[in-house]
Amino acid sequence: MLKLLYQSTMATLVLAILLSGAYPLLVTGVGRLLFPEQASGSLIRVNGKIVGSRLIGQVFTRPEYFHGRPSAAGNGYDATNSSGSNLGPTNQKFYDGLKSNIDAFLKENPSVKAGEVPVDAVTASGSGLDPQISPEAAFAQVARVAAARTVQEELLRSVVRAHIEGPKWGIFGEPVVNVLVLNMDIDKAMPLAK
Repeated sequence: MLKLLYQSTMATLVLAILLSGAYPLLVTGVGRLLFPEQASGSLIRVNGKIVGSRLIGQVFTRPEYFHGRPSAAGNGYDATNSSGSNLGPTNQKFYDGLKSNIDAFLKENPSVKAGEVPVDAVTASGSGLDPQISPEAAFAQVARVAAARTVQEELLRSVVRAHIEGPKWGIFGEPVVNVLVLNMDIDKAMPLAK
């Protein structure tokens, strides 16, 4: 009996050290060595100050900025509350939220017709933290952003086109536009009048 207890305790300790200490340290070390930016959270710095991450969306509400997807993660992209709403298409709460999002999008972007609202512009992702939108959702916002910045729409469309990221490794996923990176670049290229 004591021998079995000793063996069980030792196995538990060895596995705890390996799986809770050595393995995470090894994976973190390899990650930092091979992918230093990603392992550090893909942080974006401006003048040495962290302004966001390429991996987590941010709330943009002003008309001169492109807006990201609605977030189901707490109060606007709260990474500690990452999750989808888990509401199905027949759920009244989902329907009401979707209708509210569509109405808000159409109000902000009056040049878009009701049947042409991009799906990702009015629905949250599974994580609720997506930093990207589809190119269609970005192009649907061009008229509003161009008017707010008093720039030509075609000029802004060319900036959006330059920010379209293809599928990962050319095969995984759909083309996307990172909203934070796009907004930072249009701030540089087309600064707001003060």
